[in-house]
Amino acid sequence: MQNYHVHNAVVIGAGTMGAALAAHLANAGVPVTLLDIVPKDAPASDKGGRNKIVNEGWERCIKARPANLMSSDLATFVKLGNLEDDFDVIAKADWIIEAIIERLDIKRQLMARIDKVRKPEAIISTNTSGIPVKDIAAECSQGFKQHFLGTHFFNPPRYLKLLEVIPTADTLKEVTEFIAWFGEYRLGKGIVLCKDTPNFIGNRVAFGTAAFAMNYFLENNYTVDEVDALTGPLMGHPKTATFRLIDLVGVDVWEHVGKNLAPLIQHDKLALKYLEAEGANNLIHTMVERGWLGNKTKVGFYKEVRTEDGKKEFWPLDLQKLEHIPPTKPRFDSVGKAKDLATLGERLKVFLAESDRGAQLIRALTLQGFQYSASLIPEVADTPNPIDDAVRWGFMHDSGPFEIWDMLGVAETVEQMKAEGFAPAEWVVTMLKSGCTSFYHYEGDSKVGVYDVVKKSYVPITRAPGLVILSELKRAKKVISENAGASLYDIGDGVALVEFHTKMNALDADIIGLVNEALDRVERDFAGLVVGNEADNFSAGANLFMIVVAAQQGMWEMLKQAVAALQNLNMRMRYSARPVVVAPAGLTLGGGCEITMHASRVVAAAETYIGLVELGAGVIPAGGGTKEMMRRILNPLMRVPSAEALPGLMKVFEQIGQAKVATSAEEARQFAILGPADRVVLSRDHLLTEAKKEVLHMAATGFKPPAPEMVYAAGRDALAALRVGAWSFKEGKYITEYEGVMAAKLANVMTGGDLSRPTWVSEQYILDLEREAFLSLCGEQKTQERMWSLLNTGKPLRN
Repeated sequence: MQNYHVHNAVVIGAGTMGAALAAHLANAGVPVTLLDIVPKDAPASDKGGRNKIVNEGWERCIKARPANLMSSDLATFVKLGNLEDDFDVIAKADWIIEAIIERLDIKRQLMARIDKVRKPEAIISTNTSGIPVKDIAAECSQGFKQHFLGTHFFNPPRYLKLLEVIPTADTLKEVTEFIAWFGEYRLGKGIVLCKDTPNFIGNRVAFGTAAFAMNYFLENNYTVDEVDALTGPLMGHPKTATFRLIDLVGVDVWEHVGKNLAPLIQHDKLALKYLEAEGANNLIHTMVERGWLGNKTKVGFYKEVRTEDGKKEFWPLDLQKLEHIPPTKPRFDSVGKAKDLATLGERLKVFLAESDRGAQLIRALTLQGFQYSASLIPEVADTPNPIDDAVRWGFMHDSGPFEIWDMLGVAETVEQMKAEGFAPAEWVVTMLKSGCTSFYHYEGDSKVGVYDVVKKSYVPITRAPGLVILSELKRAKKVISENAGASLYDIGDGVALVEFHTKMNALDADIIGLVNEALDRVERDFAGLVVGNEADNFSAGANLFMIVVAAQQGMWEMLKQAVAALQNLNMRMRYSARPVVVAPAGLTLGGGCEITMHASRVVAAAETYIGLVELGAGVIPAGGGTKEMMRRILNPLMRVPSAEALPGLMKVFEQIGQAKVATSAEEARQFAILGPADRVVLSRDHLLTEAKKEVLHMAATGFKPPAPEMVYAAGRDALAALRVGAWSFKEGKYITEYEGVMAAKLANVMTGGDLSRPTWVSEQYILDLEREAFLSLCGEQKTQERMWSLLNTGKPLRN
């Protein structure tokens, strides 16, 4: 594996997937060239015309939302070219990815050209989703075949974790191992090694179950509204459920994949019956003929409609009449009984026991999903684990089919499956008879083994050595201290870790107390500290409920002490004698952002959505957030002789005043929330491990805290300028009257209050102004209304 590297790459095909792949390689810091064909009749002298197809593909890619690039700065990693004038770049590439039209003859022609110019050690892969991988390289040299494999990314590759890696019989083992390693560590993917079978694993499971589902909906007269109300989060699926998902993917794409799959799996009787079902195929084909392709044509199973009062509604398709009708809100007794249950297993047990139409649908889809998934073993995989991983990572399901089956009890569910006409594969019965009562072998909540159908026994589930997994540390009694809000772990090698575990990891006195205790212990007994967790979100900020209740009850001294406690903790981390590495991921808002900005170093998950959003709650950042933005943006500017403060002040003012949230860790670097030395990790699974490594690296290289820093306060002239700016925004109706009040409070802090001239002040001076402004705003009725709106609706109120 050490003989391989990816210092530069080429992606061929600038369609939706190819361009997005180039963007994701750029996200990982890999220089990449995106190539496509030359338009017919483009003159040799017209470079722009000859690059028209690739230019348009890339333009669509960078305009797409959600964004394919994690930061606009990363676009410089991508170069564009065409397959005639720029083919020589392939000769220098370490990894060449083909993402062109799904036609075997055209792919083979391209591979023959690549074979003639590639470096001997260059890796070539295809992103095909349906053509057998071995057939694509069948006419190439042996050296080419040894370095060729399938790499099937799921779209959009930035956001969907699954990467199916499909070696052929000729692929060198070390090539497969390297691409799997690179995909996981550099690209942040979950790797599923697949056999070279039709549609591999993810799409095979998806279309084998979806074909049944579509047929079941039509035969039993379920409506689009009913289906999507039932097949989303209730079943552990995304909110797109079924028909919203098809609209998102594209009705034409759905038809294309189904048509291509059916001829390849004539042996698969469970899927074929439904893939060839006349009613469902006629429905999809009619929609394609009408141009009802989903989101891209703004009409599919849903159609965007403007009501008389201008309100936007999405009207579902009547599957019988093929007309879009006003939306309804389906009601099922079984949903009422299940919807508030905490776990997926508990919810599904309700649906398996109830008898209304909602329960019947979920029961049929669940049991058929078990039956079909089991029928694919050992054809597509020897164990359930790759199937579960593919379903979770490729389709964002909470759990895979075998994980769910274990939740419900395998033996009990098998009896129900038989009774309802979904008899499982024989190997499942054999497994139960052998005394293996679940598909996975568990230690606590962790899966440590999985049933292998060929070996007829459990085999270990392997993972990267040294991975920090908090549930395992807890089971190993590595928790040093804990309270209701947080836990302190010894994660080995002289490193401690604080995990938050309040609702949405909202900051409270328990968390602040435990982090302070951790810093006490680290100063004595450890090399450094990691602050991070395995939750979806690092921290949504301060405990808003506590703040608004305290404000309404006039508990000002308590509030003052709470704000001071967060400020003091953050300053203690900033000047800690031992390295403190904060590892944010997901939502990292308000106080969560402020904790992050006071770390010795940040190791952030790539998908970190971070910002100072306090103005949405009617207050200003008061845990040191305002001070940090001044220090990071204004200070460097004002160290330049004759520099003007106003441009820097306006940047800070707009960023905080508009409650801007960076949509990635890399964008947070543009915002100055992350610094140049902070790291971004694309693999969420490795985040805590990498944070631990960073602590050890910093300790080993002689870490010392920074010198105390003064902060530039621009004084009353700058304050007047900011007030004029806020007034003009208010007069122009861009902000409300009360937002003008908040802006004035923010401006006062940012300029140092009533200073007669610019001066450098201590960090504590700005912190005191932050705290004073925060408490003042908490006393305002309109701030309290904003806080209650966020608590009750999750949406900011602009009053």
